[in-house]
Amino acid sequence: MTDQTVTSKRERVLGGTYRTFYSSPLIVESAAGCTITDVNGNRYLDAYNNVPVLGHSVPEVRQAVDVQLGRANVHTRYVDTAIVDYAQRLVATFPEPLESVVFACSGSEANDLALRLAAHATGRDGVIVTNHAYHGTTSAVAAISPSLVGPGIGVHVETLELPAWGHPEFDKMLAAALRDAAEKLDDRGHPFGAFILDSAVTSDGIIESRSLEVTARTVRELGGLYIADEVQSGFGRTGTNWGFEQLSVVPDLVTLGKPMGNGLPVSAVLGPHQVFEAFGAQQRYFNTFAGTAVPIAAAEVVLTELESGALTTRANDGGAMLRKLLVKEIDRSTLPALVRQNGLMVGVDFEVLGTAETAADSTQTAAWRAKTMVERLYEERILVSSTGSSGTVLKIRPPLVITDEQLRELALGFGRALDRLEVFESSRTRPIGDGA
Repeated sequence: MTDQTVTSKRERVLGGTYRTFYSSPLIVESAAGCTITDVNGNRYLDAYNNVPVLGHSVPEVRQAVDVQLGRANVHTRYVDTAIVDYAQRLVATFPEPLESVVFACSGSEANDLALRLAAHATGRDGVIVTNHAYHGTTSAVAAISPSLVGPGIGVHVETLELPAWGHPEFDKMLAAALRDAAEKLDDRGHPFGAFILDSAVTSDGIIESRSLEVTARTVRELGGLYIADEVQSGFGRTGTNWGFEQLSVVPDLVTLGKPMGNGLPVSAVLGPHQVFEAFGAQQRYFNTFAGTAVPIAAAEVVLTELESGALTTRANDGGAMLRKLLVKEIDRSTLPALVRQNGLMVGVDFEVLGTAETAADSTQTAAWRAKTMVERLYEERILVSSTGSSGTVLKIRPPLVITDEQLRELALGFGRALDRLEVFESSRTRPIGDGA
């Protein structure tokens, strides 16, 4: 069966909402560590997929899951000591008052539940998000995800523009924007109840570590709850256990997902015990497959690595190394780009404003460069994606077990792709268009 045949069959049999990366989709045969092998035997460095935070096909995860499948996998209406033990260990990695946890199956479900908890606790339904936020795919969280639904966000949702990345008054400016957004919500009859922020601000272009103490204080002064969406930034990704630690805040609620089970469906919401108690006394929440023994067994393996410090150490060391290597390649080029790094969450932004560059450095050109670099790196057999409100940023977030050798491979491939892009642009009077 040819690659084209497989792709055509997929398009016919799967729903129209399914999409693939890259102009020629990757057809997977196997995966291990940070490497994905396609059906033709080609090996790709996975520098994008942060779900298998410990790498693909981890023997310890497979063994833990196998043991639980042979023991029990009942829902949470029964008591399972292993699940209670895991919950205690997980909660112990958080500061007070984040003392209780409720499990779900996906980051979308976790964020959905967090919104319900916030609305119940505050009596308010107004939500503030960043202007290109992504928080999931259920109806409730799609309505607060402008990057997913564009102008289709809910009337109870207000977006805010992030200040300039490097501005020294970033926190105060963000807090001021939040006040303005809350006022707009009040005017529409949807009083502000929650500010939800991806702690790495991934969909808006990846933020570097900075204090958001003023912003968090402002959220509470306005009567809302601060929800830290740790679905992408959690489990050591930013160089601390949880991304919000890099922001010098303690959230009111925290949501977890993606890497939590290293590929198995498990997620969670953490918060104060009284918030869950008050909610549970008036509303039911039960999820048949959430917090059952099999996904929790996988989650235990990830948590053990987090507790050991291995993930945060690798995120810090590997992230710093990758940044240095990428900057070196960019410095060789005439194409402007900035590297933003938050642990092993790295963004290469091709929109460099305030330089002496000509009009060719428009947002449109920067987005074209980022999109083209994704494809060029795919040709180098390196998997990345793009992000940012205008798609101008390369998004690099490999499994946290990536080796130094693989980081060097990534950077050298980036350099070769950048060289090819530079040559291509120099042969055209206008770089934007077909033929990338």
